[in-house]
Amino acid sequence: MAMVDTGAVRLHVQRIGPRDRPATATVVLVHGLLTDSLASYYFTVAPAFAAAGLDVVMYDLRGHGRSERPADGYTLDHNIDDLEALLDRLEVTGPVHLVGNSYGGTVAFGYAVRHPERAAGVTLIESEPATAAWAVKLGGILHRVVHQLAYNEPDAIAWITAHRSHNTARLARGAARLARETSLGRDIPASRVLTEDQIRSVRCPVLGVYGGDSDLAELAPWLESLLPDCRTVVIPGHEHSVLVEAAQAVGGHILELVRGAELAGAAEAR
Repeated sequence: MAMVDTGAVRLHVQRIGPRDRPATATVVLVHGLLTDSLASYYFTVAPAFAAAGLDVVMYDLRGHGRSERPADGYTLDHNIDDLEALLDRLEVTGPVHLVGNSYGGTVAFGYAVRHPERAAGVTLIESEPATAAWAVKLGGILHRVVHQLAYNEPDAIAWITAHRSHNTARLARGAARLARETSLGRDIPASRVLTEDQIRSVRCPVLGVYGGDSDLAELAPWLESLLPDCRTVVIPGHEHSVLVEAAQAVGGHILELVRGAELAGAAEAR
């Protein structure tokens, strides 16, 4: 385990890569909100990425996993600032492939808007750029978390334990504590969102990966209409947990994007 002090917050980071050769590219994995952590990558796609020759950076967002939990500072811009500072501290200076699951994809896309020269590609897994509609949706989700889970924790946890699993209940307790003890529930819906021109400004390859049974799959035509280099993949039979449930398929599509970018870069260099 490594802790990296960004100057604003201490972040828990894991970094793995190929054992027998230099890495060909760096991929940065950003997880989702509340019940998520870098573990969702560590136990799914990260080992395969390292075996394929990639330098893999994954970290716990502020307030999540083993990272520091400040009382406030949870807007989207705060999280993009953290990612920016983390890569600077790790001395990752070249363009990186950003992979974000759920809210993590929104962070990754925001980073690509802010630093187009440092984004080699972006993968949105069950995710979308930050728009006004996104802020309203996240506001509704977080309102329910705060009022139905954080402030009614004993009853909510009892129901989750009975109808889900003890592990899900454990994750829910952590989410309740985060929602109750920090400003996250207020900060994220109040985040600054992107204009359509800012979304269109992302010129690197973008991959959208969605579960076929998820309402986010409907975003595919919209994304492809806005972005100059965008491909979307819908994996049938899955919902929002497609990263965990179909890790091999999701990882294969991401590796295809990374390899395509590497080949294109090599062709341009010749």
